[in-house]
Amino acid sequence: MKKLTIETVLEVFDSVSELPQNIQTLMHKAQQAREKAYAPYSRFKVGAALQLENGEIVLGNNQENAAFPSGLCAERTAVFYAGATYPGVTISNIALTVRSLTHIVDTPTPPCGACRQALAEYEVNQKSPMTIYFMGETGKIVKAASVKDLLPLIFDSTFLHE
Repeated sequence: MKKLTIETVLEVFDSVSELPQNIQTLMHKAQQAREKAYAPYSRFKVGAALQLENGEIVLGNNQENAAFPSGLCAERTAVFYAGATYPGVTISNIALTVRSLTHIVDTPTPPCGACRQALAEYEVNQKSPMTIYFMGETGKIVKAASVKDLLPLIFDSTFLHE
């Protein structure tokens, strides 16, 4: 029997001020988007900001619905908008931030599984990695150099056809 070893290396920053200037700006835009989230059920607001290779910044936030699971996460809202509005334009960086209306979130909060899968689809299609920065409301920020660092055994179209 063979064993498979998977290793992920993530960078951790102590504060937003340690990030490169363009990523600080991106994170601030994600924070602004977060505050516009519609999250009356979970009371957990998420903001996303995507930096595209053409210089555009696309925002998204979670949009909930009483008919679960009809809502949509911030990451997928942003990436689907980017795909619809700027088809074929590479997503370079993603900034994510969360805030609970019931408690302080000071732990970096990564994308959920469904969002990781959606992001993986775009990363595979664009044939270049997306750097993802994620944080809670306050505290440390984690940097993943690629979606593959968060979802190393991705399921993509190569499994669907020969």
